[in-house]
Amino acid sequence: MVVDRRRFLGAVGVGAGLLMTEGVARADESAVGHGRKEVRAYLGTYTSWAGGGTGLGLGAYDPATGRLRVTGVVPDVPNPSFVIDAGRWVYAVNEKSDGEVTALAVGADGVPKVIGSRSTGGADPCHLALHQGFLLSANYSSGSVAVHPVLDGGGLGERTDLVVHSGAGPDPDRQEGPHAHQVLPDPTGEFVLAVDLGTDSVYSYRLSDEGKLVAAGSARVHPGAGPRHLAFHPSGKFAYIANELDSTVVVASYDRGVLTPGPKVSTLPAGAPTTPRNYPAEIVVSADGRFAYLSNRGHDSVAVFAVERGGAALRLVEATPVGGKFPRHIVLDAAGRFLLAANQNSDTITAFAVDRATGKLRSTATTASPIPVCVALTR
Repeated sequence: MVVDRRRFLGAVGVGAGLLMTEGVARADESAVGHGRKEVRAYLGTYTSWAGGGTGLGLGAYDPATGRLRVTGVVPDVPNPSFVIDAGRWVYAVNEKSDGEVTALAVGADGVPKVIGSRSTGGADPCHLALHQGFLLSANYSSGSVAVHPVLDGGGLGERTDLVVHSGAGPDPDRQEGPHAHQVLPDPTGEFVLAVDLGTDSVYSYRLSDEGKLVAAGSARVHPGAGPRHLAFHPSGKFAYIANELDSTVVVASYDRGVLTPGPKVSTLPAGAPTTPRNYPAEIVVSADGRFAYLSNRGHDSVAVFAVERGGAALRLVEATPVGGKFPRHIVLDAAGRFLLAANQNSDTITAFAVDRATGKLRSTATTASPIPVCVALTR
């Protein structure tokens, strides 16, 4: 079963987990007396898994030290496995068979409160993006992309579109049909891209004023790659496609909605063990475009790539151990000084200091959190 397979991959090795504070957390004022200027953090988790969280996790992040503190939880947000910060509002997927997206408003106390939820029209939504006044979501198990208008006050209106992908790939367990894993606008804001693991494809769309996705093209990577996420180079001329099923990154040129896949590079160092199987997840690029980072689940590392030839090539520098298990989501903070890795199967989030000259990572702190699968930092 598709959903069971997805959950099996994530659940292997999950421990008992740690419970967050019950109830809606108040803004934690303990940092004020220490003179710190922390920013809010939102922590995605699974609430339906043993040892998981009890809602949308809340945290406080110190950009001076890279330290993250868990401060509480917003209950009644089921399986918020991916979260985005939009200033006064927060949006989370509800990754379940009857998929939903939830909108939250941030109160004067800094704590989000649920406004409401809307059906995505698909199963297991796992990624979100805001674009031109609409919230777009990728439904993994049903291979579709949904569109909801953002209303005054941050709530969501009725769905305006649902585009369903078609096709399959050579992996019988993971590619028996389409599996949309990411949706994001391109750097120009003119196009929307949807990355589909099941069909080895990235689809390009334009979004109309009425909230309709209009097909603009598609690109296929090599068979069995299983593209999961992509990240753009700051120039906007290149995109790096992280492939979950064969531990590669494809460098693609990009021009007005058209991706042209080029060379691929391994996410693992030479001689890396083949067991347990590795599943790349998130990929991010530094703001200066000099380095790219990718989480390796199984190898349990963050791959560090040097970006060369103006963005046209990646070179693996090293794969830094995360000190935890199954690092899923990674994020660079606003200054690019620290990188956080959410280690799903060890109930930890690791902070790394980034060497701005070499791109290399140095572990600086670890935070306990139940089944962390996403970390969103306010900017």
